Amino acid sequence: MISRVDPDRLSEALAAGVKVLDGGLATELEAAGHDLSGSLWSGRVLRDDPGAIQAAHVRFFDAGAQVATTASYQLSFAGLARVGVDRSAAEALLQRSVRVAAQARARASDPDSCWVAASIGPYGAALADGSEYRGDYGRSVAELRSWHRPRLAVLGATVLAEDGADLLACETVPCLAEAEALLAEIAGSGVPCWLSLTCGSGKRTRAGEPVVEAFAMARDVAEVVAVGVNCLAPHDAGELVPIAAEVSGKPVVVYPNSGQEWDPTARRWRGSGESLAGQVGGWVEDGARLVGGCCRVGPAEIAAMGRRLVR
Repeated sequence: MISRVDPDRLSEALAAGVKVLDGGLATELEAAGHDLSGSLWSGRVLRDDPGAIQAAHVRFFDAGAQVATTASYQLSFAGLARVGVDRSAAEALLQRSVRVAAQARARASDPDSCWVAASIGPYGAALADGSEYRGDYGRSVAELRSWHRPRLAVLGATVLAEDGADLLACETVPCLAEAEALLAEIAGSGVPCWLSLTCGSGKRTRAGEPVVEAFAMARDVAEVVAVGVNCLAPHDAGELVPIAAEVSGKPVVVYPNSGQEWDPTARRWRGSGESLAGQVGGWVEDGARLVGGCCRVGPAEIAAMGRRLVR
């Protein structure tokens, strides 16, 4: 397994070929009958039934995924405190998210080629009100840096640990202030990561800002091994892949949702989906080296994407 403390080695691995990500962990848990209502979302299953999380990771690896994204997306110290989880227990839960993903990786057909990405979800995810799809936090860069710092420290430490995570997945970032905050915390740390924005139409962040500015911010941060987008419609993702590659000068990560839209009030998905497998070849041609799916994308679609890539 490649070194977890050398971003250059991860970059070299991506230059050598495409890695297939997993799909929507929460989607897979719901399909297995788990109740994800409440502010912790899949984090509640991690707390109460970690074996179910591991089993979901295994199903994605069995489908051909080479990267497992941990169940830490929704977990934060502030959010856990609101449901009565103290700091020590919160740290243990974050560490557990990496441990169960690493255990699933050990069961993959070729574990040495598989990675664990420790999920760093946005500030809005912890609010559990859909604001990660709006980016209207009203928080400064300094405030967001302070909020993210404790979780980055815990999950970043797992990248340095034996059989821990390979990198951080800073994902579903909806605004420039949060991208700047995350990059400022990661720069100089030596902990590799990818940075992934969620966008609306018109090449803009969910907060309505030019997404190219976020891609440009990452260009000179050595720890960032890939830049791109996630949790947006597949056709919008395809439009942004070549822009991310050109502006950042880095490999691109792209993992859209199914094309359906989340209604945070009704807590349900609306609309019909799109096929990711039919579009993955174009993403790779445009510079994508980490490809997969987000919400509403299960193992079957990940397997279909993998088959397209080996043609």
